[in-house]
Amino acid sequence: MQKIDVSFKNSESQTLRGVLELPTNRKPHNFAIFAHCFTCNKNFHAPTNISRSMASKGYGVLRFDFTGLGESEGEFAETNFSGNVEDLMAASEFLGKEYKAPSLIIGHSLGGAAALFASKKTPSIKCIATINSPSSLSHVQKHFESSMDEIEEEGFATVNIGSRKFKIKEHFVEDLKANENATALKDIRKSILILHSPQDNIVSIDHAEELYRAARHPKSFISLDGADHLLSRESDSYYVANVIAAWASRYIEEPEVQELNTDHEVMANLGAEGFSTQMIAGNHHFIADEPKSVGGNDFGPNPYELVSSGLAACTSMTLQMYARRKKWKIENVETHVSYSKKHSVDCENCEKDSAKIDHFEREIILKGDLEESQKERLLEIADKCPVHRTLSSKAEISTQLKNA
Repeated sequence: MQKIDVSFKNSESQTLRGVLELPTNRKPHNFAIFAHCFTCNKNFHAPTNISRSMASKGYGVLRFDFTGLGESEGEFAETNFSGNVEDLMAASEFLGKEYKAPSLIIGHSLGGAAALFASKKTPSIKCIATINSPSSLSHVQKHFESSMDEIEEEGFATVNIGSRKFKIKEHFVEDLKANENATALKDIRKSILILHSPQDNIVSIDHAEELYRAARHPKSFISLDGADHLLSRESDSYYVANVIAAWASRYIEEPEVQELNTDHEVMANLGAEGFSTQMIAGNHHFIADEPKSVGGNDFGPNPYELVSSGLAACTSMTLQMYARRKKWKIENVETHVSYSKKHSVDCENCEKDSAKIDHFEREIILKGDLEESQKERLLEIADKCPVHRTLSSKAEISTQLKNA
């Protein structure tokens, strides 16, 4: 996946830092925001695995650190639940300004409660997915119930949450009480997916039942049987991503993928924008593109790299074929190819003969028990590979227009 480090300001002008996971071979069809769990951060395994897996399915996913956590500015002791919601609003605004407004929000644990509340204020959000999330904010207070007397007397207390120490101030508790109904779903008319583990010993499965009963249709529930609260097993977080992606596809718009076919060996299909070109070669589908420096997206190799790839592949295949026929002990053939001119320069002068590619540089690495005479012979054979012969001769190309 393509990983981009991003930053944006919250409502207090503090910098929040995040990671935007993008597909490697296409533009995202939709964007999503991931809200991490209480006192966690964007780099925990669950946010990372789910975001990357969603990106592999065509989503752009922003995961970021809430104020005072991870790499984001601010002090955790000065934050509260309302601040988390405002951070999600800032994340949505950032995506809408720099990329595309999010259509999906995913929240883990308390992040799920924040996601539900933020979705009410974000018109672009069409789908909400919660993971092991509480149905009421009073549940969060259980993390520091034993310190409540100290918080009321001193105004704060240092508590241990997940083997880490955090300062909890009285205003944090008061904010939880003020937003006790933040997860109330009667006003949310958006598609909701509730994922919860029956074995969650931090937020019990009863919370999922309460959320489901309160939610309006369309609503769905998926049991994360065997998973713990933090989705510690990698397989659990990937399962969550697969389920969310499949479920959301029913409620958000994804561009229809055109079925391509051809009577020829190869076809290239390019629309009105950019250079990202859908390719069919035999039974294989892939993307060709240009580098970003000349206006492309770099989703795939450029045309000259494809030509070089053909020469490199044909060379390695031809040498191995010859060596096997001769029963020579050759373990591996590695062929490196580059050429001298850049496509972006040539393309501006395609009508001129002088723009044609005229030089390839090829290096071959042979691994095996070979004599010098055998190596020299293989070097000669390299020049006899079919693609080499095609490139070194003058080829004829006949072109005609065909009705669409």
